[in-house]
Order: sequence, then structure tokens, then C-alpha cells
Amino acid sequence: MDSDGERSGGDGPAIAAVSGVVAELLPSGLYRVRLDEGVQIVAHIADRIERNFIRVLVGDRVRVELSRIDHRRGRIVEKM
Repeated sequence: MDSDGERSGGDGPAIAAVSGVVAELLPSGLYRVRLDEGVQIVAHIADRIERNFIRVLVGDRVRVELSRIDHRRGRIVEKM
């Protein structure tokens, strides 16, 4: 991990960070997020946000890092 707590991906592509709005709360700690491009994805909360007891509710603007493998999944890394 680097100084920001992110994993260094080596020679892989950089993780895409996009912003969107939480559209729906799903079971098992998942959220449906509508990205600014109009696409809806399923995302979970990053550990850093969960440890600091930051609540994410429907209608909140968030920044999401998309998965390299499946671009329909992501991780909420910041509440804006």
C-alpha cells in the first residue's frame, strides 16, 4: 500500500474514480449508485468510511472507485 492507503496496482490500469448519487439502499450493506453518466452500479462502503461511522443515505453525492474487473460494481470512498 502507498501512503494514501491505496494498493499499488503494479502494471495494471488505474482505478477509475467517478461521482454519483446514492439511489437506493440494498441488503447486506450494498448501495445502488446512479453515476453522473447515467449508469447505475452496485457499490459497497470502503472500510475507512465505515470505521469513521460516516452515514451514507439515499440522495447523498459520493465518489466511487469502479472495479477493474466488473464496471458495474464499485466502492464508495468519499461522501461529498
